[in-house]
Amino acid sequence: MIAGMTDGATLLCGKSVAENVYAECTAAIADLNQKRGRPPGLAFVLVGENPASQVYVGRKQKVSERLGISGQIIRLAADVSEAKLLECIDGLNQDAQIDGILVQQPLPAQIDATRIVRAVDPAKDVDGFHPANLGALAAGLATGFRACTPLGIMRLLDSAAIPLRGRQATVVGRSLIVGRPISYMLINAGATVTVCNSATDLQLLNQACRAADILVVAAGRPALIGADMVKPSAAVVDVGINRDSAGKLCGDVDFEAVRSRVAHITPVPGGVGPMTVAMLMANTVAAAGRAAKS
Repeated sequence: MIAGMTDGATLLCGKSVAENVYAECTAAIADLNQKRGRPPGLAFVLVGENPASQVYVGRKQKVSERLGISGQIIRLAADVSEAKLLECIDGLNQDAQIDGILVQQPLPAQIDATRIVRAVDPAKDVDGFHPANLGALAAGLATGFRACTPLGIMRLLDSAAIPLRGRQATVVGRSLIVGRPISYMLINAGATVTVCNSATDLQLLNQACRAADILVVAAGRPALIGADMVKPSAAVVDVGINRDSAGKLCGDVDFEAVRSRVAHITPVPGGVGPMTVAMLMANTVAAAGRAAKS
């Protein structure tokens, strides 16, 4: 759903598209309640008192409650041992009332985040980070769960009927959370994909960005992408969440400079962010549906 125009570019705002996802979730939850007598269960594991993590988890729980998902926050101390955290995750894996597990990151230094991700049952990995789920995505299989932010990006592009097959896409960033999964999704959709990272030569980065029909930026560097780095007809998806020198939220794209040159662009905030939460809820509902059939 397109929110509006800004200096020639169509804004891709996630809020309205997220509401469509929530409507689908609500209908599916009602069906699940009727079939198995309980709503989907989603567990949030929060380690420590990181202020941003507490805000993020709180928002996700509020959305889950609004939709009728049974969301619970499990709070562990910042100095919790890795063994204790693994024990907690194992308990959730075995809990038939829990359909989805989200371990909020970042985790404290004494915790091996990779080991924690791998400890979550792939069938309950609604974050889509488990190697089994990432592997299924890379192989082009329909099984498993997709990482929420890339999945939200795909839904956002689809809402604006932006064609992908045969188009040139450039992804800036190679993280397992956004960069690599979105590149696999775009490849599976028929796009020709270039992935850039922090080691990419600046001239090559400029060339790849200017060639892109679809440009996804998830580098974590404020205003990395300027007006001279975009194709006029491009759809630009800014995943970055940063703060400028004045403390204002900004993305990895210089929004004011770029928006007059491209066809579609996401704002920060309000673009990709709402879609990440929406797809987490959609994954949780899907996990509950699969569990109900097993």
